[in-house]
Amino acid sequence: MDLFLIRVAFLLLVSFVWYSFRPFGLPPWISACIGAGLGGLVLIFELRVRALSLKRLIGAVSGSILGIFGAFLFSLVLRNSLRPGRMQSVLELFVLLLMSYIGLVVGASKGDLLNLNALGDLFHQERGGARREGKIVDTSSIIDGRIADMAETGFLEGPLLIPEFVLRELQMVADSQDGSKRQRGRRGLDVLQRMQSNTRLDVQIVPTDYGHIREVDLKLIEMAKEIGGKILTTDFNLNKVAQLHSVEVLNINDLANALKPVVLPGEKMNIAILKEGKEYNQGVGYLDDGTMVVVDHARRMIGRSVEISVTSVLQTASGKMIFGRLDEPQSRIEVTTQMSN
Repeated sequence: MDLFLIRVAFLLLVSFVWYSFRPFGLPPWISACIGAGLGGLVLIFELRVRALSLKRLIGAVSGSILGIFGAFLFSLVLRNSLRPGRMQSVLELFVLLLMSYIGLVVGASKGDLLNLNALGDLFHQERGGARREGKIVDTSSIIDGRIADMAETGFLEGPLLIPEFVLRELQMVADSQDGSKRQRGRRGLDVLQRMQSNTRLDVQIVPTDYGHIREVDLKLIEMAKEIGGKILTTDFNLNKVAQLHSVEVLNINDLANALKPVVLPGEKMNIAILKEGKEYNQGVGYLDDGTMVVVDHARRMIGRSVEISVTSVLQTASGKMIFGRLDEPQSRIEVTTQMSN
């Protein structure tokens, strides 16, 4: 509200100045309207600048400065080439505007290529200690809960950064009318409190937000770009979008899949057949870590524990799937038992 009042006061002030001085001999009210229009353009420019990331803003300012310096050098050539007069002044003004505009546009468009991490502790102070090795924690990883166990083992180095907009989203989930969502949100708050109470962990609540961005996932990506950090998540879609933006992601599900025991074709294992598979005569069971095991010719074994031989292992986006078959001796015993009955 205060910012809105300041903008209104600025518009009135510019209009009053043009109304009072009446440049170019214009009528008072026309001058006031022109002043209000120019003030409006300044406010639009201010809103666009506020929407820029820090990298783009630095790039735009640097490009403008270089453009002005180039225009100055070019004006020296004009002064030695042309006679002093109106033509020389017009050309110098045109070159100044042209070079400043080109520098502004090019600098803003190339600002994302800047490596601001070389500035040392600048972002450490601005983000309350958000260093390059900082991990930005999203809502899904907090609700998941495994992040607390991972952090306590010491495998996560550096500070764990919790942005304010993530806390707001977590609170909205905890206050949801849906009972399941409400339970998950409260569990996430408990996990976060557990992490903060651990003195060995560096958990930081970062007062960061991007008003011009509505989606939380895009805010996380923008923050990761700005501080050079990594996003810690269990969200598959966020993982893919972040990779498109060249942002590093630590996916807890990928880590869990990587830590599952390696199973090779030909190995034997005991598995409890729990339900029927999608294909004819298949049975499905699960390992202790949740890995699905599909067994051929095991439909009749539902509700029993059998020994199988692994035939193949399929790695999917959601995890591993193991395919196997019943051992031949066990199959013959089962067939003989059925025939005798």
